Amino acid sequence: MPILGFIKAPPTTHVIHYVGGKRIRSGPGLSFFYWSLRSEIIRVPLTSTDVPYAFSEITADFQDVTVQGELTYRIVDPERVAGILDFSVDSRSRYRSDDPTKLSDRLIHPAQTLTRTFTHRLPLQDLLLKTAELSTHVLDGLRQSEVVGELGTEVISFNVLSIAPAPDMTKAIQAESRESLLRRADEAAYARRNAAVEMERQIKENELNTEIAVAQKRRTVLETEMAGQISVEQQRAELVESRVANQRKESEAQADALKAVVDAIKDADWKTLMAATGNMDPRLNIAIAFRELAERAENIGNLNITPDLLEHLMHRGGNPPIHRAQSKKNE
Repeated sequence: MPILGFIKAPPTTHVIHYVGGKRIRSGPGLSFFYWSLRSEIIRVPLTSTDVPYAFSEITADFQDVTVQGELTYRIVDPERVAGILDFSVDSRSRYRSDDPTKLSDRLIHPAQTLTRTFTHRLPLQDLLLKTAELSTHVLDGLRQSEVVGELGTEVISFNVLSIAPAPDMTKAIQAESRESLLRRADEAAYARRNAAVEMERQIKENELNTEIAVAQKRRTVLETEMAGQISVEQQRAELVESRVANQRKESEAQADALKAVVDAIKDADWKTLMAATGNMDPRLNIAIAFRELAERAENIGNLNITPDLLEHLMHRGGNPPIHRAQSKKNE
């Protein structure tokens, strides 16, 4: 064992030099010679340390879970931690005890206690969704913990990497979640179908409303046309009635006039009527004479009728033949 030793520490290591139980020097990154027979060297690392953990806890519904993660800390008061744990080294800079490894355990214990208080308050399914809340809860508790302060350490972070239930519970939760997702998928499909049916119903209803509106418009047009025709027919009926009334009045007037004429001449002799009409046809006069002769036949002895007279009576138009012959001779 050499009597004279030399130490050179990096800036991330705090060195405390004791001689005869008295502290000679203390600080990070020191380098000096020392008498190994009388000196005691303490090396406290100032770097951050990552400590993995795995806690087996029970939830509020009595389900086993395993909380896994990592705790990161660093020593902020090396002299205080050196007064609690043995960080002394030998001439080869090896720790003389396993106290440096116990520091991590002493920080893990309060972290586990805080984790347990959190998991006991929540059922399994809620806890699986509260990873961030668990990390925040434990980190805040460690930073306020007196144990952490007395150890001269500072907790930098507390990360929860996973919260794993028992395998059978994992399968059960997955099955339940899977059924829930399938049920939601079915509900979404049903909702989509219902929406399609509803949209189709609305389309049909709109089509029917359109047809009804068109039918109402057609009905309005027909009613308008019928109203026009009815008005025309009414006017035509009024016109016919007016014509009939006028014709009836004309007929009555004519009947009254004819009645007046008839009343005036009903007692007159027909000969007088013939004379009043101005009909002086010789043949008619001769016929009347023959009629009167026939009426007084008992008073007539002899009656001579010449052929010329008969020929004249039987001739229906123009001059008698004698006159035609004379007219032809003159020509």
